[in-house]
Amino acid sequence: MNERILGLKPYPMVELARRKKALQDQGVEVFDFGTGDPKEPTPSLVREALCAAVPIVSQYPSVQGELRLRQAFCAWFRRRFGVDLDPETQALPSRGSKEAIFHLPLVLVDPSRDRNTVVYPQPGYPVMEIGSLYAGAQTHPVLLNASNDYLMRPEMVPEEVLARAAIVWLNYPHNPTGRDLPEELFRAWVEARERHGFVLCSDECYTEIYFGEKPRSLLEFGMEACLAFHSLSKRSGMTGYRSGMVCGDPELLAFYRRFRAGMGQAMPVFEQEASRAAWGDEVHVEERREIFGQKREVMLKGLRERGFEVLQTSSTFYLWVRCPRGVSDREMAARLLDLGIIVSPGSFFGPGNEEWFRFALVPSVEDCARALERIPPQEQWKKE
Repeated sequence: MNERILGLKPYPMVELARRKKALQDQGVEVFDFGTGDPKEPTPSLVREALCAAVPIVSQYPSVQGELRLRQAFCAWFRRRFGVDLDPETQALPSRGSKEAIFHLPLVLVDPSRDRNTVVYPQPGYPVMEIGSLYAGAQTHPVLLNASNDYLMRPEMVPEEVLARAAIVWLNYPHNPTGRDLPEELFRAWVEARERHGFVLCSDECYTEIYFGEKPRSLLEFGMEACLAFHSLSKRSGMTGYRSGMVCGDPELLAFYRRFRAGMGQAMPVFEQEASRAAWGDEVHVEERREIFGQKREVMLKGLRERGFEVLQTSSTFYLWVRCPRGVSDREMAARLLDLGIIVSPGSFFGPGNEEWFRFALVPSVEDCARALERIPPQEQWKKE
């Protein structure tokens, strides 16, 4: 048994799914704001491209993926971020970003070496820690909270930790808060990477869900020893397709690609064609942003009218909400569960967040309004 992973808590979304099923088995109407898996239909152009590409004879796909898929992604990246990527060497398909993030430490971290540590934000995407522990790496979470504005800065990590870091993860737009990383901190992290020699990785899966300024990419500020992780899950409503892309430093990607063949994570060609159609179209992305914007307006207005404090952010489809005085995140989630409303307690995403909980804007606009009708004003929740 791997002793290091025995202490891991159950993956948060598994627990939320269990709670949801228990309520539904009791016949309760459930408004699920817990798991970030939107219900808007996958665009028809994506579904049609997939069906048209299903072959008569099925054969193994390559880890590198079809050139036309990588070309479509690199063309999108140029349009979106103004960065030129070589589709031959600087883009690598993945089965969603989750598996690519999980597998990366297995390739880049040697636990027996001095440079054996993975640095990641907490709260943040839990897979950054999980993959590191499976790889036998040492871990160093950087604790983010309201007092530091949920912004991960190089000076928050001791110099000796950066000196032994193999990988440093950024997670912006930030899950679970929706915070964006400003340009000066991207530059600061690139400078820190140049000084200390770690690989700098950026989970950028939410860059296309924004309601203010467009979020930036790490690769706008640096390329050497830098990798960015993108996904069609949230951008294009393709969570079930498991389609992502890793891009950046060509030497790093060549090394990663070399070992991915043994991981069994090549994307089927028909899903590659569906993904190519998605990367090539912006109309459906704008439509999805509009829908999420409507949900966001309804929920922000309703929660604030009820006296709740919502962290001021402008990206992702998450709302990070402070618990009423004297009520913990888990108690808040349990009491909302009694009302048929599922949310994620802040502590699901790491320690230090017990005063917060997260709404994922998954229900329809109409169901968001109906769910709000069940939520009492904040003063009715407070404990003295």
